[in-house]
Amino acid sequence: MPAEFPDFRLGSVLATSFTATLTERRGDAVERIPTPHRLVDWLAVSGLAVDSCTDAQLELARELRESIHAAATAAAMQDALPASAVQVINERSAQGRAAAVLTPEGERRWRLSSASCVEDALGVIAADAISIIAGERDGRLALCASPTCRAAFFDTSQSRTRKWCDMNTCGNRQKKARFNANRSKNPE
Repeated sequence: MPAEFPDFRLGSVLATSFTATLTERRGDAVERIPTPHRLVDWLAVSGLAVDSCTDAQLELARELRESIHAAATAAAMQDALPASAVQVINERSAQGRAAAVLTPEGERRWRLSSASCVEDALGVIAADAISIIAGERDGRLALCASPTCRAAFFDTSQSRTRKWCDMNTCGNRQKKARFNANRSKNPE
């Protein structure tokens, strides 16, 4: 991937990985899909390959991303889901054409239509968001403890007490800040 673009943050849950295409929402935000081609790249590494993407489709994707983030954040905080976010998620889910298929390894994959388009891939992402926000999957929605991140993530750890969206980024950054603060309080 070109060096001018930040790396993708991929997790095991499609919908929350998609919301992670915009990170550090409360700090210096990092847009990981700044161009239509980068959305095509993200969809490909997420198993939803499409041939192309227009600027209008990129805007649809960003609208879905922000709607999922808003709904997942509300669900994690046990607040009412924003009606406008629910509407966008439902519309994208209904517009997509994809089929769940079982692999020989026993895993579910998505098969887009032969004339696959971004809307089909967004439908899969929206359907995934619906399943986690509705509580149909084993896990819980949580918000990253990093004050600059606050990303919604799906915690499937055994104790359901995970604090960070990604231990390699937010978790390590917070641990390092705590270590440095303690070191400056207690110089040797």
